[in-house]
Amino acid sequence: MASNITLKQLKAFVAVAQARSFAEASELVHLSQPALSIAVKNLEESVGGRLLARSTRTLALTPEGEEFLPVAQRLLSDWAGAFDDLNSRFSLQRGRLAVAAMPSFASTELPEVLRSFRESYPAINVTIHDIIAEDVVSTVRSGRVELGVSFDPGETEDLIFEPLFTDKFVAALPNKHPLLKQGYIEWESLTEDAFIALQRPSSIRELVDSALAERGIYLSIEFEANQLITIGRMVASGLGVSAVPSLIESQMQALGVECRPLLEPGLSRRVGVVTRRRYPLSRPAEALLEQLRKTYSGA
Repeated sequence: MASNITLKQLKAFVAVAQARSFAEASELVHLSQPALSIAVKNLEESVGGRLLARSTRTLALTPEGEEFLPVAQRLLSDWAGAFDDLNSRFSLQRGRLAVAAMPSFASTELPEVLRSFRESYPAINVTIHDIIAEDVVSTVRSGRVELGVSFDPGETEDLIFEPLFTDKFVAALPNKHPLLKQGYIEWESLTEDAFIALQRPSSIRELVDSALAERGIYLSIEFEANQLITIGRMVASGLGVSAVPSLIESQMQALGVECRPLLEPGLSRRVGVVTRRRYPLSRPAEALLEQLRKTYSGA
């Protein structure tokens, strides 16, 4: 049966066909002449006929052998190429990686992480999906990406969350707002202004709503948006105040928004890596995860 053909048999046949000598071929493939002869004989039995015509003085290919030689050479080349490619992937000399990250992380922290990753693994092509936190989790869960960076999604049976650091909420205020005179701001103080909030079902919105409701604090929500950057622009234009993760404080400042620490209550969320349980990571994904751990090991 052709399925019984081995790499050893192919190498033996190609060596003999090229050298036209068992003695020379045995040196090429580092086999004894008896072992080489047995390998060729087993190959012929597997394919169902003679590939070599032997006599006491000559060694030649049969017509079938002539036709099979380029096929055998191609099989050997494909075999070597397949293992070279696999080795390149395991050694991170080649590969692709898709990562999902919420915009507040993708636009602030991730570029520096990727810079360090690129220095170590320049041949790995990385695709970033910068999507809202909830979509990061669903994208990982569906297997479209191997790992994502998001807020803690809570206990789930199919996902693993590895925390990297804790992010706190800060007040986002327009320039020259009276509250900017304070070193920190209480949430109660934000009830006196029009509040700009993330739209539901944002996990940030849910966290803020539930935490403030427990303390009897109710914001005057007059505007809602899907993106934190949009909220920043609205605050900068003087439409109201807001509260955002400190991750994007630098972006808020670039828009002309002033930020202050928020206390009473002091809300925070863990940021970390989301992966699928029971699904091993590829070598590129493992390497990026290790880079993330290294970057935030002291956080």
